[in-house]
Amino acid sequence: MALKLFSKKKADAGRAKDARRSPSPPLRDPFPMEFVAAEVESFDDDTLRRMFQQGRHAVMLREEAKWRTHPGGEKIMRDAKNALEERMALVPAGSVTIATTLAAHPGSPEVEIEVEPFLLDVHAVTNARFQKFVDAGGYDALEFWPEEIWPHLIELKDQTGQPAPRFWRNARHNALLADHPVVGVSWFEAQAYALWIGQRLPTEAEWQMAGSWHIKSSTDIMRRFPWGDAMDNTCCNIWSSRHRTTVPVDAYPNGAAPNQVLQLVGNVWEWTDTEFTVTDDGGSPILGEMPMHVVRGGAFDTYFENQATTAFGTGQLALARSSNTGFRCAMDLRDATWMNGE
Repeated sequence: MALKLFSKKKADAGRAKDARRSPSPPLRDPFPMEFVAAEVESFDDDTLRRMFQQGRHAVMLREEAKWRTHPGGEKIMRDAKNALEERMALVPAGSVTIATTLAAHPGSPEVEIEVEPFLLDVHAVTNARFQKFVDAGGYDALEFWPEEIWPHLIELKDQTGQPAPRFWRNARHNALLADHPVVGVSWFEAQAYALWIGQRLPTEAEWQMAGSWHIKSSTDIMRRFPWGDAMDNTCCNIWSSRHRTTVPVDAYPNGAAPNQVLQLVGNVWEWTDTEFTVTDDGGSPILGEMPMHVVRGGAFDTYFENQATTAFGTGQLALARSSNTGFRCAMDLRDATWMNGE
């Protein structure tokens, strides 16, 4: 996941190459295990019931009035609210400080960002959850993809040439990894899935707020890790944890943030909705060869522990489909009808 950046100033090239590094890409096949194709799931013919089975609860709730007279609609909508309440956690208001230069050494320019309260998924999106998007024809639903990416959709294929995450086969995930985070998905695939279920990707500031827990209070405490201020590889899946691959999204409960959001550090890097834009120490923009988005949190192959903190961020090409990058979804608090009593 090395950054391939270039600056307008050649003198900064060497320094930029070493700064804010991300780990080397893992081996071609990061999952050398038996492949058991996930079974094809059957969905109800009834539109509302099918949407519930697909996990599109937020979409359903946005049109709650429409479904009130639907047969069994009241119970289904109540179940959808309960499902979202279990799947998501509240991140309170706070503030974060994000470096604006590539080097990001002590004393480098920073920007402080106020973060409004929002909701964040407790777990990263799993293979099983993403399978529903694939089976529903998500790669052909152009309304969930920006127009500039349409010509590239044909390139978003799995190992057998089917529209699906990079490491799947015949548009099926490995059933042995059903509860592992989906990887091999670009930023565009992550965004499309989030839109399909009626949610969104968190911003970089929101992600950092969820991990650092720098809430508005008299204590002014900011965590370097979701569990505290010291690295502990028994709380996360990084290189020194010795798994060498992903683990289920509910693993490492002792590494949870105060609101029980899991694996904000380790397992997989996570896409955010923020473009990667930084400058050199002189204020000149660092330009990428292609559009990049910020990824956060480190992964199972993160060797340098300083890269597996709540403050470290780096960039990845928006079309990259690496074996160590996944995502989780967020939601504006105003859309949480089950919390505001609407």
